[in-house]
Amino acid sequence: MAKSVPVHCPTCRREHNFTPPTFPCACGTPLTLPVQADASPEPVAHRTWRDAWVAVRCPSCDRQDQWPRPEFGCSCGTVMRLPVPPPESGSASGEGGDGPGDGPGRALRPAFRPVAIRTAGDAVVAAERYLTWLGYAGVSRPGDPREEGVDLRAAGLVARVDPSTVPASLRDVECLWLHGMADGACGAFFSLAGYAREARSRADDLRVPLFVMDLTGTPQPLNAPADELVERGPV
Repeated sequence: MAKSVPVHCPTCRREHNFTPPTFPCACGTPLTLPVQADASPEPVAHRTWRDAWVAVRCPSCDRQDQWPRPEFGCSCGTVMRLPVPPPESGSASGEGGDGPGDGPGRALRPAFRPVAIRTAGDAVVAAERYLTWLGYAGVSRPGDPREEGVDLRAAGLVARVDPSTVPASLRDVECLWLHGMADGACGAFFSLAGYAREARSRADDLRVPLFVMDLTGTPQPLNAPADELVERGPV
């Protein structure tokens, strides 16, 4: 388990304990971002893709990849970005590639690593990993049976994952859209079997991003709202 480090808020000067995030490296080793003790945080005035990612080298396999830069929110309202030292020079066994496409948001992402889909749970994990790759922090599962139609949540986003062999219906798309409207969030739909024609048309009208997944666990944008979501990431 990662050890916490002291962080001093530059606004109110309070001291907090921050536990650096841990991510799974491609080699399977848990990689904890090396946030330095007593690091001097930087207040986040605005976010850019370049500032949102940081290069870190895995100490086990020597692979260098881009990971979400750690942030911490103080109770005074200040959101601060924590510095991570640059990786030491050396030969890496593999460099993280860019995501598909040439857009400014995609160019700074590491290569997406899919999860093979064998069960319904695998489909949710694949969509969860994809949303994290897009830049959404804190992607989680609601765990509330009353929230039928929502499988994943993040700040400003609700998502539905349909692992069935039947194309998603018009009602499925509208239900997700209503959940998003109720929360003031964007809705994203992931389906293994695709979508009924009426569902695709309605999703375009409602600006609901649609993604299709194959058994390799790689989502592909199916409509213009999905392309825009991949291009810009969270807003």
